[in-house]
Amino acid sequence: MHTLWKSVHIVVVSFYVSALLFSDCMAYEEGNHSSSHKNTNNKVYKMNQQKTSDIAVHGLLLWASTGFLMPLGILLIRGSIKAEPGSRRSKLLFYLHVAFQMLSVLLATVGAAMSLKKFENSFDNNHQKLGLALYGAILVQGLIGFFRPHRGKKERSYWYLLHWILGTIVSLVGVINIYTGLKAYHKRTLKSTTLWTILFTVEVTIIGLVYLFQDKVEYMKKQGVIIGSESSILSSNQDIPQSQTQKELLPVACGRKRNALENLFD
Repeated sequence: MHTLWKSVHIVVVSFYVSALLFSDCMAYEEGNHSSSHKNTNNKVYKMNQQKTSDIAVHGLLLWASTGFLMPLGILLIRGSIKAEPGSRRSKLLFYLHVAFQMLSVLLATVGAAMSLKKFENSFDNNHQKLGLALYGAILVQGLIGFFRPHRGKKERSYWYLLHWILGTIVSLVGVINIYTGLKAYHKRTLKSTTLWTILFTVEVTIIGLVYLFQDKVEYMKKQGVIIGSESSILSSNQDIPQSQTQKELLPVACGRKRNALENLFD
């Protein structure tokens, strides 16, 4: 009997020791699991923060390229047309146009390289599809600009038409793709893009108004000169004495030959 109780005591003690060791082992595994889970969350957070920053830099580069420098270059080259050919102002505006367009191509290239390297480009959304087509058109437009024929050649007219049409398309598609990029940024990061959308819309509106009024400024100035001239003529006619006006309108006798200037100043 004493031996039986001793055996039971040994079994009970062994059970408690095993349970204690098992609980310690489970606590250790849970601690490792929670620690690894925290590390994983930290890595994911850091990765998301890095990706968000990369997306913001990508958007800034493409905005500077297609949303600012390209439209500004278009306004400059339109302004050079109004200047006297070969003048210092005409040359300055032309070289600024070339510099801005070359810089925009460089920024677009950096933005496209960043997109291919750091983002998932499955090209299953409108922003990525438009961006791919837009970058190809930007490169073609840059090459067309370098191979500009000299004035007086027959190819110059065809070159100008192609350069103008493609440049207009690139600018319009670039503006549209910036809007799709803001939408994609909001969808991926869940951050509000309302302020940036409003600011970009204001910028596009201002550029559009300047573009429309560039051709009308000289016309409006000429209209002011014509209206001023007409009013000055009318006022000068009103200052002429009535007797002098009647004298000028006196009929000339048919039998006497007189010069028109003689009749006017007689």
